Amino acid sequence: MKTTKINRLRLRRELGPSAQLTRHALTAGFGTGLLLIGFGISFKSLLNPALSSVEQLWNGMLRQIVPDDSLESTTHILGGILLVAGIWIFIRGLRALMHQLVSSPAQSGKEGSLVGAYVKRHQLDRGPKVVAIGGGTGLSTLLRGIKQHTHRISAIVTVTDDGGSSGKLIKEIGMIPPGDIRNCLAALADAEKLTTDLFQHRFESESGVFSGHSLGNLLIAGFLDQAGGDLDIALAHASEVLAIRGRVIPATTSIVGLMGVMDDGSEIFGETSIVESDKRIKRIHLTRGDVLPHPQALEAIRDADLICIGPGSVYTSIVPNLLVPGVADEIRKSSALKAFICNVMTQGGESDGFSASQHLKAIREHIDKPISDVMLVNTSIPSQEAVNKYSRYGQILVQPDTEIIRTMGVKPILGDFISDSNTVRHDPAKIASKLMDILYR
Repeated sequence: MKTTKINRLRLRRELGPSAQLTRHALTAGFGTGLLLIGFGISFKSLLNPALSSVEQLWNGMLRQIVPDDSLESTTHILGGILLVAGIWIFIRGLRALMHQLVSSPAQSGKEGSLVGAYVKRHQLDRGPKVVAIGGGTGLSTLLRGIKQHTHRISAIVTVTDDGGSSGKLIKEIGMIPPGDIRNCLAALADAEKLTTDLFQHRFESESGVFSGHSLGNLLIAGFLDQAGGDLDIALAHASEVLAIRGRVIPATTSIVGLMGVMDDGSEIFGETSIVESDKRIKRIHLTRGDVLPHPQALEAIRDADLICIGPGSVYTSIVPNLLVPGVADEIRKSSALKAFICNVMTQGGESDGFSASQHLKAIREHIDKPISDVMLVNTSIPSQEAVNKYSRYGQILVQPDTEIIRTMGVKPILGDFISDSNTVRHDPAKIASKLMDILYR
């Protein structure tokens, strides 16, 4: 069933734009034919006298040049010449128009052509249905790459953050934390850079009541207030402002926190406190047992062609989504390709010293059955300068122990997935391209 789905996706990607253009052309031709027939029938009484007058004028001019016995044949010859000339001029004009469409920029300051932009937009609108699950900077990084391949994206976001601006808004107005939602909206945005930069702006510590707040968080809070507390309407308004490609869905609309069981058996409440603790995390739990999944999240998983889990903080960005009742079960039942994107570097307080397989094992310890088919693991080595910089904070490159990954029933996909900079992080284009290659293979 999965092979059939992938073949269908490939055909849709390759043939979709040309089939759409052909359909439009045939529709236009059929409409033009009906227009001419209808015009002739409706205005027959006006056309016949006009055509007779033209014929008389034409014959009168020809009689001055050719004898009467050659009049009919000369009329046919000259009519044929005019018909051929008309067709030639029409084709020449049409070719010039198409050349102009192909070569003219689609938008000022952007590369590409109108036709190229149309084909690209159509491919994106009919691209694969991708669900990306996670939170933090890892999820927003992935989304920046995926949106270059499809517009049919559903980002399912964790809502357990309790620090910074999000933490303040939870306490002050009782809304779910908007921080990760804001980052995903900005990542999927197709608005002008000035708009997205403004959405991501954070007020300095000396900004009075706005200190520490992100403007995007405040805008989401404003949309929520305008919508009478309906988060779906609020996110729809924010998505419209940013012209996002896809949609952002909270895993749950319930206000819920995290409780961490540490390696010494102690329990710590709150995401911020868990991460800042010098103890190693053993297990993560939601602080409430009556949490309900967002219906759109479950629906998106059921309809997906590709489900991406990660990258991101294992215990505080990925696992919380999977602990929401129904989410992991729907992932298991889905016929979509399921890919786990492993982190590039270990993370202090969460995955100290973890290899690639240990990231996978950490998720398995919370979810009793496998929920991934493949696992993307970086094998590229960053600059020594970058490695040294991270090592000062106790972070090291995640080791690709592929044999252990295979024994866990998951296929490792190795490659260069990091950006070319001194900041060691995933490259959005590289991971998105690899995921699409695997999907269409």
